[in-house]
Amino acid sequence: MTGRTSLTIVLAAGEGTRMRSSTPKVLHPVAGQSLLAHVLAAAPNGANALLAVVIGSDHQAVAEEVARARPDAMTFVQRERLGTAHAVLAARDALTRGADDLLVVFGDTPLISAETLQRMRAPLKDGAALTVLGFRAADPAGYGRLIVEGDRLVAIREHAEASADERAITLCNAGVMAFDGRRALEILEKIGNVNSKGEYYLGDAVAIVRELGLQARVIETSEDEVRGINTKAQLAEAEAVMQDRLRQAALDAGVTMIAPDTVYLAADTTFGKDVTIEPFVVIGPGVTIADGAVIHAFSHIVQATIGKNASVGPYARLRPGTSLGEGARIGNFVETKAAVLEAGVKVNHLTYIGDTHIGAGANIGAGTITCNYDGFGKHKTTIGAGAFVGSNSSLVAPVKIGSGAYIGSGSVITRDVPDDALAVERSPQATRDGWAARYREMKTRDKPKKT
Repeated sequence: MTGRTSLTIVLAAGEGTRMRSSTPKVLHPVAGQSLLAHVLAAAPNGANALLAVVIGSDHQAVAEEVARARPDAMTFVQRERLGTAHAVLAARDALTRGADDLLVVFGDTPLISAETLQRMRAPLKDGAALTVLGFRAADPAGYGRLIVEGDRLVAIREHAEASADERAITLCNAGVMAFDGRRALEILEKIGNVNSKGEYYLGDAVAIVRELGLQARVIETSEDEVRGINTKAQLAEAEAVMQDRLRQAALDAGVTMIAPDTVYLAADTTFGKDVTIEPFVVIGPGVTIADGAVIHAFSHIVQATIGKNASVGPYARLRPGTSLGEGARIGNFVETKAAVLEAGVKVNHLTYIGDTHIGAGANIGAGTITCNYDGFGKHKTTIGAGAFVGSNSSLVAPVKIGSGAYIGSGSVITRDVPDDALAVERSPQATRDGWAARYREMKTRDKPKKT
């Protein structure tokens, strides 16, 4: 919102006991990124935006994720878990810096969008002191209801305290709020702990605003966007919604997906033009796919770069650090890791390429293995441009195969091979004429007759 400064406080201090996991709740992944990272990405950024994250006292891993996802964020610790308003006030130092708008969001709502957060700021510009995000619940049981008169929000009524008429209301409280930054600290400090749990609830801000003679408004969004995650089942539901979003965005961008529902994408997957993805492909974080590339069925790709007109799969696995040049081909049952394949390289069958650099136009035969690990460390294989590696070869790293060199099938290469040389390493072949016929005769003669 042009000209207005904002402070976003992300509450990431909540318990995750219902997740039945040692991993903090907000670090569970959706589409390859933590719940928290999705929320941080949606928060305003830039010169006029401050970001603060409130974490629990025992969640160092959460602080590390904040630093990774948004290095510009401040981190504060909520020492005691005494409710949502108490958590916001844990970031008091950020509040006192001053901002036109204060946004309060939750670290376990990965589907919240930047557009929705921007919409929440609009009523503040028009004079409201508070904006509350609401949604129309298919089943409102258990949710706080938003009581609206005209265009104003007059109360948030918790389900247990709501009358029969109020329980019939389907407009529910999502918990996300935006405050007039000039009055935010005053409002928050007036929230008491008179509820049954003795905690300080953000929802009480509506009553405080009205007591101060100020206005509260509601902005609506979809129920999907404000899904909070408390269980593994809810995590799976959020994943399904996110995947639908990502697939639709890819289709809208021109990606061809033959069976979209079978394709899994990461939040940061990027596509060029005329990309085709066949069924049952899984794309993890950190993948870029350039113009004209084809990803064939049942392939799995993570932290890899796919060049123009490259072909991957079917049944290929590209692990982190893989980079395919223009027109490179990775075939069925090929695995790569920390491997650079320049333009036109072919690795078509049943092959492992790890810690390797392959020059343009080289051909790697079926069953080839780069033996990159000696039990203690990883070692590099370098294969020059135009080299030909015969089938069922083992390249024992560290080793260099020169440009244009040939490796005979079945070789175990342990020493460097010069440019344009032939290297063959195998035992001498022994041939015994007539042996097979004599063997069959012997076995037939000794075989008992059937009765």
